[in-house]
Amino acid sequence: MLINPFTRIKKIINAAPSFETSTILYSMRVLLAFSKCSKEFVFVVLCTQTNYLRVYQSRNCGWVTFSSKIGNQEWVVHFVVLHNVIYLVTNKANIGVLSLNSPNIKFLKLKSTPNVTNINFKLVNCDEQLLVVDSRCHQIRNVYKIDFSTMSYVKLETLGDMALFCNVRTTKTDCYALNNPNRWGYESNSVYITTESTTMCKVYSADDKKLQKCIKLPTLGKSNHYIYDWCFKHLLHEIDYSLVEC
Repeated sequence: MLINPFTRIKKIINAAPSFETSTILYSMRVLLAFSKCSKEFVFVVLCTQTNYLRVYQSRNCGWVTFSSKIGNQEWVVHFVVLHNVIYLVTNKANIGVLSLNSPNIKFLKLKSTPNVTNINFKLVNCDEQLLVVDSRCHQIRNVYKIDFSTMSYVKLETLGDMALFCNVRTTKTDCYALNNPNRWGYESNSVYITTESTTMCKVYSADDKKLQKCIKLPTLGKSNHYIYDWCFKHLLHEIDYSLVEC
């Protein structure tokens, strides 16, 4: 069941397969995208422990199972919607496009990739730009932009008029971004980080990664774990089937 917390609209997903899940907390990654000019939707689920990627499409009420393993020691670690298609990234920084009509992933022919292997790569869509966030040990190490004109990674030394928002947990990090964040009350060229162990949101400068300030968040209970996340209700993921027919 999917529920919109703002409108209270709910969607029931039928005929779900028997998921192989891990007992490790936060091992699942999910994505909900709506079909352009339609009420149809796509639901993508990645279990990072079992290496299975499952895609549900409401237009045929069916699931398709992908193996998230690409090759020797390479597997899908994250995904995002950009330009109305679903992009994926592997732990070896390869970028692919998910087909919605067959269990295939078409990888981009990139001229350069970072010389690192990281299970914590995150894809972020910001102002129609595809960003790759390299996060490790509760820190944002580097942010890259995929330059589609040169088909290469470009390391960003500054975020400019963007702000990055991260929710860091023990086994999972979620990342989001906003362009022109001032209109929403946030500061440009900044990184906002929440964790599960404190009610403080730490704000860092994207240039030198120095701590700028801490923002006290409301306490949700007496537990030592505080499950926060970022929500930008004005953002909507839309896919276009005509772009992913192959």
